[in-house]
Amino acid sequence: MLTVALILANVAIYFFWQPHGSIEDEVRFTYAHAVIPCEVTTLEPLTIGEINSGSCSAEPTGVVLFPDKQVIVASFTSMFLHGGLFHLLSNMWVLWIFGNNIEEAYGRIRYALLYLVAGIVATAGFILIRPQETVPLVGASGAIAGVLGAYLVLYSRHIVLSLVGFWLLPVPAWIFLGIWFVGQFFHAETGVAWEAHVFGFLAGFAITALVRPMLHVARGSALRSGRP
Repeated sequence: MLTVALILANVAIYFFWQPHGSIEDEVRFTYAHAVIPCEVTTLEPLTIGEINSGSCSAEPTGVVLFPDKQVIVASFTSMFLHGGLFHLLSNMWVLWIFGNNIEEAYGRIRYALLYLVAGIVATAGFILIRPQETVPLVGASGAIAGVLGAYLVLYSRHIVLSLVGFWLLPVPAWIFLGIWFVGQFFHAETGVAWEAHVFGFLAGFAITALVRPMLHVARGSALRSGRP
């Protein structure tokens, strides 16, 4: 299954490519390989001066941190990087819960395209909202949000076991995903890239609504477990 392959790829990249241990090494790796809005809007790698100021500069000062960085390529690699073990595990858990049904409906190739397009739209949306940002954007959350948007279109009546406090409560998927979507707007001051989540979700929703007649949607009421 492609969902399993995506999970394994994310896990392998986190444990075998991303450095762990030294905070300095982790930060340098992230700046070297992750997408940064300021770099995309200027099509130039960041300078030390821009990092210190926290925004793009019309006349960048200081040494370019990674002069050979391919800033557009980083928009893709960022989708497979994570900021910590909890970040990785929570994303992979959600992908495992919701990805299987979407993969079955789309088929592997179209599912892969949905995942990548949603991730790219999520990144583009984040850059659109924060074009001067010099902080890297990492994580599969935007692409996975696209899977959630697709799920809302195709399986809104499926039952999801939602963890509320210490209790697992069965709720329709449309309620679970609706709470998740609205909840993104309350992350504005938490450092979470909620803009990417919103754009990714809307991309998955819109694409799936458009191509739904071509998809194979299994009947029945699946039971999933998750947390909004």
